[in-house]
Amino acid sequence: MQYVRLGVSNLKVSRLALGAMGIGHPSWREWVLDAGGSRPIVQRALDLGINFIDTCDYYSDGQSELVLGRLLDGFVKRDEIVLATKVGNPMGKGPNARGYSRKHLFEAVDASLKRLGTDYIDLYQTHIWDPSTNLEEMIEAFDALVASGRVLYLGITDMPAWQFAKAYFHQKLRGLARFVAVQNHYNPIWREDERELMPLCREEGIALIPYSPMARGYLCGPQRRAGASETARWRSDDYAHKIYGRPSDDAVAQVVGEIAQARGCEPGQVALAWTLSRPGITAPIFGATRVEHVDTAVKTLEIRLEAAEVTKIDAAYAPRPAPK
Repeated sequence: MQYVRLGVSNLKVSRLALGAMGIGHPSWREWVLDAGGSRPIVQRALDLGINFIDTCDYYSDGQSELVLGRLLDGFVKRDEIVLATKVGNPMGKGPNARGYSRKHLFEAVDASLKRLGTDYIDLYQTHIWDPSTNLEEMIEAFDALVASGRVLYLGITDMPAWQFAKAYFHQKLRGLARFVAVQNHYNPIWREDERELMPLCREEGIALIPYSPMARGYLCGPQRRAGASETARWRSDDYAHKIYGRPSDDAVAQVVGEIAQARGCEPGQVALAWTLSRPGITAPIFGATRVEHVDTAVKTLEIRLEAAEVTKIDAAYAPRPAPK
C-alpha cells in the first residue's frame, strides 16, 4: 500500500479509502451489508494496508457508524486508522436535525462519536450541501469542534466552488481550523469540478478524495449500465439513473472497456486508474460489497495508464453545461 499526506496536513492516509455506505443494515438499502457481511470486507481492507475509512451519520440511519465502529474496535488500534464521517443530512424530524447550525453540528458530532465508539473523529466533513448556510457560523462551529478535541481535521463534500472559497478564506484569514480535504464526485464521465473546485484545491494544497471513481459501477462493464444490470445496487440507485446515460458516457465506457480488454484487467480498474492519475488526487473512495472488490481496487494501484490511453478516454468525454 502507498501512503500520502492528506493535503498539506501531516496526516498520512492510504492511497485508497474504503467507503462505508454499503456497511450498516439492508433495511436502509437492500444491497447494504450487516455486520456479518461487512466483517470480511473491512478485515481485508485493513490487511491490505488501507487505513482510511469514510462513513456518514446518514448511512443506514446511523447503523453504518455503529457497525463500523464495532468492527474496527475488534480489528485495529484506534491510532492505526484514519476515520472520516460526514454531517448535514436529516437525522431527525425537526428542522434543526440537519444542516450546519452550531446546534446541529454539536449534537451530531457527539452522536457520531457515540455510535463509532471513539473519542475523536479524524476527518469531519460536510455532506449534502445547503446553499442557504450561514458560512461564518458553520466555520466557527467547526473550529470549536477542533478546539474541543472531538475532531482533528475538517473537510467538505460537493460544495459550490465559490461558497467553498468564501468559507476557506474566512478560515485562513481569521486563523480558524481550515478544511484540508474535499470529497467530490469525480470519474471519467463526471468531470465538472475540473472547472473551478479542483484548481482551487490544487492551488491551496487541499486534498481531493473523490467518491464514485468508477461511476457507481457504470464504468465496470456493459452489464452494469443501460438498464442491463440486475444488481440490487443499480435497481435502487435513482441518483445514478438520473446523472449517467448520455451517449458520451457510453462512448467513454466503451473506450474504458477496450483498454481493459487490451490490458487484461477489469474496466473498473481502468476507470479507477484514470481517477488516481489525475493531478491533485489524494485517495479515491471506493465501495465494496464483496472481498474481491477490495482486492481488485488495491491491485489497481499497480496500473499506470499510458498517455495515449488517457487521451482516448478524454477524447470521448463531453462536458456537461455549466449550471445557470
